[in-house]
Amino acid sequence: MDSSEPVPIKQLRGQVTRGVYGRNTKSEREAVFVDTGAERYLLRRKAGPAYADKQLDQYIGRTVTCDGFLLGTTLLADTIHVVE
Repeated sequence: MDSSEPVPIKQLRGQVTRGVYGRNTKSEREAVFVDTGAERYLLRRKAGPAYADKQLDQYIGRTVTCDGFLLGTTLLADTIHVVE
């Protein structure tokens, strides 16, 4: 499968963390990730900005489930729900 093709996902579960994206590149920046234990994806909201989305800060340190699309190593989330 071509990694540029969006892959629909339902109920992807993981821990939301903040870290460095693109270390030692021109694109290096602080970013928000969702870590499933097996994979780590850059987390973006479908309706949010591509960079520095302050709405994602509320999920840092929390376990969430997400519905949306995987685009390579990016999770483009339609919905994000905190797991209590």
